[in-house]
Amino acid sequence: MQPTGTSVRLIGMRNTFRLGAGMIAAAIVVGGCASAPSSRSVPRAGAGPVVARGVAKIEPAADPRPLGAADTAFGLGVMRAWCTEYPRQNLVFSPSTLATALGMAYLGAGGATARAMARVLRLPAAGSGTLAAQLQARSRALGALDGPGVTLAASNQVWADPTLTTLPGYLNAVATGYDAGVDKTPLLSNPQRAASEINQAISSATRGHISRLVTPGMLAGIGWVLTSALYMNAKWATPFEAGKTVAAPFTPAGAGPVSVPFMNGDGFRFATAAGWTAVSLPYQGGKLAMTALLPPSGAGSCALPTTAALQAMTGTLATRAAGTAQISLPKVSLSVTGDTGNMNGELKRLGMGLAFSDSADFSALSPQACCIGFVQQAATLRVGEKGTVGTAAAAVGAIAASEQLPASTVVLFNRPYLMLVTDTSTGEPLFLATVANPAT
Repeated sequence: MQPTGTSVRLIGMRNTFRLGAGMIAAAIVVGGCASAPSSRSVPRAGAGPVVARGVAKIEPAADPRPLGAADTAFGLGVMRAWCTEYPRQNLVFSPSTLATALGMAYLGAGGATARAMARVLRLPAAGSGTLAAQLQARSRALGALDGPGVTLAASNQVWADPTLTTLPGYLNAVATGYDAGVDKTPLLSNPQRAASEINQAISSATRGHISRLVTPGMLAGIGWVLTSALYMNAKWATPFEAGKTVAAPFTPAGAGPVSVPFMNGDGFRFATAAGWTAVSLPYQGGKLAMTALLPPSGAGSCALPTTAALQAMTGTLATRAAGTAQISLPKVSLSVTGDTGNMNGELKRLGMGLAFSDSADFSALSPQACCIGFVQQAATLRVGEKGTVGTAAAAVGAIAASEQLPASTVVLFNRPYLMLVTDTSTGEPLFLATVANPAT
């Protein structure tokens, strides 16, 4: 809808935006065959596995925004493929964390495998610096998000079986781009212990919100596990008043109306493009914001904006050209677990099939590494009056070489819509969600 004046009244299902504690975790698992142990091993501080760490190169200053745009495009592609399979379900994941976990795997890939992964990840061409410099700049930008009203901590790690060789060049690459070291844990000989150590680290990194990312069964034949975790706790710049939260109807895709609680507030910035309406809900400090995206009336349940339309709206939201509106959004609690979170098919359809085949090349990680066997995603997102609470976890597992692959305008958010949480300076997408039915 197009605004008829300088102010647009945005009314949607009251959505409790509670950015309390938001957690994201992702893991990539790479299988391998037994070999000599890595040579760079030092005791880890306190009780825990042995650590090997590469040499982090100090890269020249680079612009992280191309990676933010790449991760957003990657996230939209994943959501499009995922929603096609589950068109009537709420879906939520972290494009940033999944891209980080897959990105660490990409640094170990070579040849056609690396090219296929780069295409799916939408990695930017050289121009604003090398990839290593951009990755380093992105890590620094994420660290800079921590401040008044926002707690944010990121942690990336490579886990390796002590009988396997992890190449020094790979250790240097993940240390430089992701500030990641290598923890030694008995993946091949004692997957139960390895799963426990990995899960304890993820639980600690996410303040206990994600307690189980991998299982012993997932680690059978696995030689490496690459993990990425992000903890986010932020509050709205302008909280919704709990007393203004009221029940109203929401019409899910392919179903009749349901009654859900709506939050109400005013003074929010909005923009429109290609029939979409975007509303910005900033968090304290102005470094993070959620964008609620309402598709055109009559759009299908898996409608997503084009990258150009999204860029146009977010660009307008950052200028004085944005209008102001009253908004009503559903108070929602979203979760994705189990079979819904398996993303093998989605990534293959996006063009990453080679990485799942026995022709994959992960020789830059280790001569024993074979291919990706599974990508599993789990996440929750709760949106309320005070802020947003989000958790996400992904596990990407690679199979050992000896294993077999398994086969005054009123905008009403009373129908399926999207939510996107981003770093306002780089555009890095921390959360992306499809709200199909707030009542489920």
